[in-house]
Amino acid sequence: MGTWNTVVEGDNLDVLRDLAVQERVFDLVYIDPPYNTGNDFAYSDDIRGDAATSRHQAWVAMMRPRLEAARGLMAPTGALFASIDDHEAAHLRLLLDEVFGEASFVAQVVVNLNPKGRQLGRGFATSHEYLLVYARDPGRCVLDTTSAETVDERDFALLHEPSGRRYRELPLRNTNKKFNPVTARTLHFTVWGDPVTGEVRTERFGAAQEISPVFGDGRPAVWRWSRPLIDQRTDDLVCRTVRGRAGDRIDVFQRDWLHPGRRKKLSTIWLAEEVGSTDTGVAELKELVGHVFESPKPTGLLRRVLMTMPDDAAVLDFFAGSGTTGHAVAMLNEEDGGTRTCLSVNSAEPTRPGSNADAAGLATVADITRARLRAVAQRHGGGLVEETLG
Repeated sequence: MGTWNTVVEGDNLDVLRDLAVQERVFDLVYIDPPYNTGNDFAYSDDIRGDAATSRHQAWVAMMRPRLEAARGLMAPTGALFASIDDHEAAHLRLLLDEVFGEASFVAQVVVNLNPKGRQLGRGFATSHEYLLVYARDPGRCVLDTTSAETVDERDFALLHEPSGRRYRELPLRNTNKKFNPVTARTLHFTVWGDPVTGEVRTERFGAAQEISPVFGDGRPAVWRWSRPLIDQRTDDLVCRTVRGRAGDRIDVFQRDWLHPGRRKKLSTIWLAEEVGSTDTGVAELKELVGHVFESPKPTGLLRRVLMTMPDDAAVLDFFAGSGTTGHAVAMLNEEDGGTRTCLSVNSAEPTRPGSNADAAGLATVADITRARLRAVAQRHGGGLVEETLG
């Protein structure tokens, strides 16, 4: 088994170009770039020399070559996740549309990293950031937008007594009114059901009654399943009497089973109770090396990102910050036996004089990344390779 984590110190644009020369390929790119808060960037590219350039334009000019270089390093099946706040979310999305193509856009996820909301400053108490998600090649990307962790067993409150299996009922009728006897003619037909036994078939039987799909207001509707599928999965169907606007009627429902390994589509809102918060990130880092970095991402956020890709993914984080991505890779590999690898890139940007990091002897941000990933290797295994470019 190879080393899980590698940390490279150097300007990330130089490192990305060096990786291209090496013909390195990555399945997943995650970045948490410096937010445009009005302070100077640590990345002083020549293209930012025009003093008349607006801060938005300067930020985009800093990001563009890095994103272009990163795209060139990505496998056709790969994906990119970028954390960003309101200051540059719109500009970053437009930039990613240019670099990756509008068709490569997957989602803009709202991440609730500060449940209490920021109480300083004017306006609303901001409690969120964003994750912009793009595919390298939409037709080949292996991104899995489902998760077993988001399945809530409480949603499956019904018990099938003969088998002991739990399930929930979903209307067999298509509730989307765009689908109706005009737009989906082959799915408008009657079935037969016995509300006493719950049995449903496509042919008449015993004391069964004829059932047509209708909306709640009585207008004709269509089923979600075809006749052959209903015949194939009769055990997954049940009918019963329901009260409608026009009185009692018989309706058909699908038994949606809870089963091992069941997955659910991820929503585009990720709550702090699911992925952690900034406070969680601070506590995780403090336990390893102290409170030496402002607003680190929680490992739970990166864990969810990592789980959208195969468990042998090669991961690149070229704005590595405190090293959360590498930390999450080691934790998840230890948990599920995966063989993910992470290359974390950070610059030799000096830490602020008098800060906790400075007091701890961590002279640069790259020192923080290294210190954390050394502690991670000791705790979770996987080793660590340390390199310097330039």
